[in-house]
Amino acid sequence: MRIDKFLKNARVIKRRQVAKEACENGRVKINEKEAKPGSLVEEGDIVEVAFGKSNLKFRVLNLIDGAKKNDAFSMYEVIDE
Repeated sequence: MRIDKFLKNARVIKRRQVAKEACENGRVKINEKEAKPGSLVEEGDIVEVAFGKSNLKFRVLNLIDGAKKNDAFSMYEVIDE
């Protein structure tokens, strides 16, 4: 699944366009490599997202296309905030 779509489906970022812009601005990393909006994410990958002064680091657990709000939080496990 594309990283921009994953971030939106997992409710890490509310809109896909905002997720795309975060990737384009170098604020998203997959396994310590800068991610482009079309970079693919797989189960077990470590993703880091920079939000202003804070960072969110998590492990991808499930790839659910069109996830409901209740399912979104089962898509990843927070490692470090």
